[in-house]
Order: sequence, then structure tokens, then C-alpha cells
Amino acid sequence: MPSFDIVSEVDKQEVRNAVEQVNKEVGTRFDFKGSDARVEQAEYQLIVFADDEFKLEQVSDILRTKLTKRSVDVRCLEMGQVEKISGNKVKQVVTVKTGLDTDLAKKIVRGIKDSKLKVQASIQGDVVRVTGVKKDILQEAMQLTRKLVDNFPLQFHNFRD
Repeated sequence: MPSFDIVSEVDKQEVRNAVEQVNKEVGTRFDFKGSDARVEQAEYQLIVFADDEFKLEQVSDILRTKLTKRSVDVRCLEMGQVEKISGNKVKQVVTVKTGLDTDLAKKIVRGIKDSKLKVQASIQGDVVRVTGVKKDILQEAMQLTRKLVDNFPLQFHNFRD
């Protein structure tokens, strides 16, 4: 039976390259001269440091731009609260979301089942597997899923006949 998987993945190497580009640009820009603005990465968690909230927003914009240029969808970024560290210095934790959380996976499965397409959708960890009889029906399920979830990046993998 033909099948495919609905996943949400982010290339960690591309995120690392974007963070390095951000730090390089912040280090060379005149408006950040003498500033302690930078981005640190720990797996899929980024910490943006700056001297004040205005510079923090500028560094966040540079980060989004560099991620977009490296084909990382910025809809997977979850911006945390701005925290004061000492004096005027601030930091913000940015989480790069990977995988489908259970609520989103249930929403996708419910939407596919409610559409009355001749496919079965099942949750397998942080992946939703969709199986059907014909490839055409699976492609309809892909289009339905794209319409159903427009605020989170999804990829379709392992399309098998």
C-alpha cells in the first residue's frame, strides 16, 4: 500500500551555520561596536544576548534573515520571554521546534479522518503516517494537510508505492 510520513524537521547544521553568520555580522556592524550582542546555540535552543531590547530585536531580525537564506523555515522558531540579566543587558531564549507535538498530530489525523478520504492516518511518535490505496488519494491528503496546518512547517517524507 502506498504511504508517506508527515514530519517537521530542521537541519541542525544549517541552524549552526546561520548562528555563526549572525555572530560574524554582529561583530562587524558599526551599530553593534562595543556591544555584547551575540547568539549562542545549544542543540535546538538559541540564546540571543544584547545590551538592550532594541538591539535584541535587531539581532533577532538578523537571525531570522540568516535562517531564511539557509532554507530554514522561521515558523519553527518559538520566541521566549525577554529577560533582564544585569543592568540593561537582556537575553531571549529562542527554541527551534522539531517534530510534531501530540496536539498538532491529533489535529492532522482528525482533519484527515473528517475529510472522508480513503486513507488511514496514525501517529507514530512525532511522525504521522498516512497510508492509502492510490497515490492520487495520498496527494489529496497532502494538499488537505497543507491547508489544515499553515502556521507550522511540515515536510512529507518516505513516499512509497
